[in-house]
Amino acid sequence: MTKQSSLILIVYAPALVSNDGRTLAAAHGIERALPGVRLEWELSRAGRPIALPQRDGWLAEASARGKFPLLCNGDENYPVTVTGWGRPAGLSAGGQSQFEVHAELPLDAASIAAAADVLEGVAEGARAFWGRVLPNGVAPEMAKQIRHSMDQPHVPPRGLPALNLPQHIPSPAIPHHLGWLNYWSAAAAQAIRFPDPVRDADLLSRARRTATGGWVVRLTETPLDLDNSAHLEALLRAYKRFPEIGGRVTPG
Repeated sequence: MTKQSSLILIVYAPALVSNDGRTLAAAHGIERALPGVRLEWELSRAGRPIALPQRDGWLAEASARGKFPLLCNGDENYPVTVTGWGRPAGLSAGGQSQFEVHAELPLDAASIAAAADVLEGVAEGARAFWGRVLPNGVAPEMAKQIRHSMDQPHVPPRGLPALNLPQHIPSPAIPHHLGWLNYWSAAAAQAIRFPDPVRDADLLSRARRTATGGWVVRLTETPLDLDNSAHLEALLRAYKRFPEIGGRVTPG
């Protein structure tokens, strides 16, 4: 499928347990948020869409094997995809096996408007601990925040804080990093001490509560752009406000 500027969504959830319905719920979350999008195709080895007439059953069978194979909407001019895989305990926060779901949407006005609903739908469907949405052009630079050795100094770009690898984060509820849009489950919000009605007044003006008691928090009105000084300042403020994110401070 044709590559273009996109929004990248990732959520981190408990490990799959047989066919627990979460993969299908995540796909349905995207479809509800994006009217007209149906994730009823897989991709061939050559990257061409192949229709799945019995998508739900096909996905349930894969989920029973612990798999979430890539689904797409079959539109090479407007590609929407979702997939997922397990993350072993040794590489996961809190030393617990996890399941991560990745979705990608075109970076256009329609997806930007629906992105919060997509994040909420996928995260709540997967029963995620936390998740985020970032533009694909920003994600690689923010990945440079990761400290790959606990014994060596690490200075990320743009004054951003160094973040620990997930296996050095004490709880699966603690987000690894921030995004433009952030999903924090009730457990994640508690772990990072959100919300504080005074300190978080600005964030709360761009946040909403979910049905399960979690939060969807928009860091900036438009997709995060690190060349925009106001966006960079908002990101730095949020990291300062939530030192638990990235395992920089252990919740007390």
